[in-house]
Amino acid sequence: MDTYKGKDADPSTLVGEDTIVRAYTDGACLGNPGPGGYGAVLTYRGHRKELCGGVRLTTNNRMELMACIAALRSLKFPCAVELISDSSYVVRAMSEGWVDRWQRNGWKRGRADPVKNVDLWQELLGLCAGHRVRFCWVRGHAGHPENERADALASAAAQNAETGIDAGFEGEAGVTERLL
Repeated sequence: MDTYKGKDADPSTLVGEDTIVRAYTDGACLGNPGPGGYGAVLTYRGHRKELCGGVRLTTNNRMELMACIAALRSLKFPCAVELISDSSYVVRAMSEGWVDRWQRNGWKRGRADPVKNVDLWQELLGLCAGHRVRFCWVRGHAGHPENERADALASAAAQNAETGIDAGFEGEAGVTERLL
């Protein structure tokens, strides 16, 4: 079952195949938590754009979300987007309605179990609202060139992440104490 976020329409029914932006995203973390990075490869009508960034302390799931956010932030106008990720966490949350349910429940997974990474989920939802986004899963490390490149960008960013700060993670109460 495909679910489309944003303008609630399947991008391929609204535009031709060559007018869909494809965003391949990946996140990486050296330790969990630890230094992390994200990478994204966007393709559109023969054009290609690569994005990456890293922070000194974060989690892998936060970097998976940041890769999606960075890809959508880079778009200059509303687009039909296929966002392709090897993160079942991200793809299933967005395509199976988890994130909608979490939001309706006040960002709780159950009665008292808070959803992690709310800051990033909220930003991702806001960015999706301006586009027609379809989330697709691809198996990681299976030889898909753009997914492999996104992974390489994320890994390199994690290895070079000395000063970037993930305020949403480091700002959580007690994170420093947990790590010391």
